[in-house]
Amino acid sequence: ASDLRTATLPASLDVSRSMFDLRSPPHKFMKRYDSVSSVPSSTSSRKDSQGSNRSLDTITLSGDERDFGRLNVKLCYVPSVEQIWITVLHCKDLSWPSSCGENPRICVKGIITLPKPVQFKSSAKEGCNDIEFMETFVFAIKLQSLQAVRLVFKIQTQTPRKRTIGECSLALRELSSEELSHWLDISPPSK
Repeated sequence: ASDLRTATLPASLDVSRSMFDLRSPPHKFMKRYDSVSSVPSSTSSRKDSQGSNRSLDTITLSGDERDFGRLNVKLCYVPSVEQIWITVLHCKDLSWPSSCGENPRICVKGIITLPKPVQFKSSAKEGCNDIEFMETFVFAIKLQSLQAVRLVFKIQTQTPRKRTIGECSLALRELSSEELSHWLDISPPSK
C-alpha cells in the first residue's frame, strides 16, 4: 500500500485514506487471483497425471469430471390412499461408453431403499440426446417409512448387454401431496 502519512487528500476523500489513494491506477496495488488455485491467474497451471503443466483453460474433462446427463422425475404422495407416485419423464444429455454402441437401448431402474427394497423399471428406449420415458409407477407405502429412505435411479443399457452406465438419487424426506419435478445429475455408477 502507499504511504498514507504524506498523502494530501481533500477532506471529502477521508474514507479512501483508510485504504490507499484511489487516484492511483488500481493495477499498482492489486493482483488478479484465480479463484480455483489462488495463484495469480496469468501463471495458473495444473499438473496432469503425467506431470506436465497445462493451462486451466485447456483442461478437458474426463472420467468423473465429465457431464453424464440429467434425469427428470416427478414425485407425489397421496396421503388418503398412502401411495407414492413416481413419474420418470426423460433423460437429457446422457452419455454412455463407446463400448455400448452408437444407440444402445436405455432403461431406468428405480429402487426405493426400504429394508425390503422396492424395485421398478421403465421400458427400454433407443439412446439419444433426449430420451422420453413418460412412465408412472405407483406403490402403496406408509409415509413414515418413505421419509427415512432414498429413491435411487440406475440408468442401464439393455443392448448390446445389460450394464449400469450411471446413477442418481434423492431423499424422500420431503414428499408432498403436490406433484414436484426434480432434475437429478447423473453420476458414474458406484463400484
